[in-house]
Amino acid sequence: MPRTKKRSSRGGQQRAVQPFSDEDASIETLSHCSSFSDSASVTEEGGEGTEDGALEDLQYKLKGFIDSTVDKSAKTRQGALDALKTAMATKILYEFILERRMTITDSIERCLKKGKGEEQAAAASLACLLCIQLGSGIESEEVFKTLKPVFKNILSDGAANIRARQACATSLGVCTLVAEDDLLDVYATMESFEALFTRSYARPDGTRPALSPQVTVLHIHALLAWALLLTICPGAEVKAVLRKHLPKLPSLLECEDVNMRIAAGETIALLFELARDLDAEYEYEDLEPLCVKLNALATDCNKHRAKNDKRKQRSVFRDVLRGVEEGGFQTETIRFGTEHMDINSWVRKRTYDAFREFVGSGMNYHLQANEFIRDVFQLGPPMMVDSATLKAMKISRFERHLYNAAAFKARTKARNKFRDKRVDFGEF
Repeated sequence: MPRTKKRSSRGGQQRAVQPFSDEDASIETLSHCSSFSDSASVTEEGGEGTEDGALEDLQYKLKGFIDSTVDKSAKTRQGALDALKTAMATKILYEFILERRMTITDSIERCLKKGKGEEQAAAASLACLLCIQLGSGIESEEVFKTLKPVFKNILSDGAANIRARQACATSLGVCTLVAEDDLLDVYATMESFEALFTRSYARPDGTRPALSPQVTVLHIHALLAWALLLTICPGAEVKAVLRKHLPKLPSLLECEDVNMRIAAGETIALLFELARDLDAEYEYEDLEPLCVKLNALATDCNKHRAKNDKRKQRSVFRDVLRGVEEGGFQTETIRFGTEHMDINSWVRKRTYDAFREFVGSGMNYHLQANEFIRDVFQLGPPMMVDSATLKAMKISRFERHLYNAAAFKARTKARNKFRDKRVDFGEF
């Protein structure tokens, strides 16, 4: 849930910020993006005074990036969008963003409508991070209400840049999960996704449509976004989806794209999990041929496929086959700070993967501090741990170096036992 509507006392400070030029945009972006990850270590060393100074410096930079999103140079706008994405993925900026949410929303809308390709994709990702920062409240609803028509227009426009359509598909799914309050609108969004990925279904005569790799990637994004929204649908909608899509989804398992096969397999396992949550005795008529197909993918040895693709596919489909046959799931434990979380279902995995796609390496930080994400995964309110305790929990750089050196030495000794020993015959 979002925090209370509290205004930050430091958020109102204003300074004159000059827009970046074309020459220094990329340099400025790289230097400022790297500074976000270093601010935590600076805070530990300098104390409270340094913390306030680092926060003011960060806010000053963010204001400059927000101003630069309306610059005439596309390169400058792209750099500003990327820098804002980095900041929102690695920091909790609720109070700062709350006061500027409409300004940021207007900039995103302008970049989506007038930008091209990568700029549109960056703007779509920034919109999603903005909603994740604000949480499921009135503020994010206002943002999404403005951007949803733009997302849908780009998504349904066959002439739009394919990279932008792919990004809009994923962002539309996550933003709907975060900020949509009307279930009928959720269904309408799911229908827009269905209109895309169902084009990859096999035809009634068994033939497959000829699609370009980029269009296939778009359909993968649409399928995963659709599956994400399916996790919040009531039982009646789940039953309707089972009747409509479960007989057709297995045709996607024959797609040439390994990522489409994996997305289809995980979605099928998700459908079976939701069906068994509604009815523990659920039985699928064509279960046996489906399991045969899944088992073939779990043991795929086709030589014409890349080794990495086969390895990834076999790993995923072993879990998918287990989920379809037995209803099981290979639990994965995520550790962050002093806490941990178990990914113990396909629903939880799809939700976690969706957020991690945007937050990236900052996922553990958001699991600790982002109230909305903690509420989604039922982790309770953020735990308050003082800096002294955190510092005591961390091992020093020297200790970490000694541990790595010892592990490297032990690993080398173990490997040497299995290596051929070369004999030195000396000189003839």
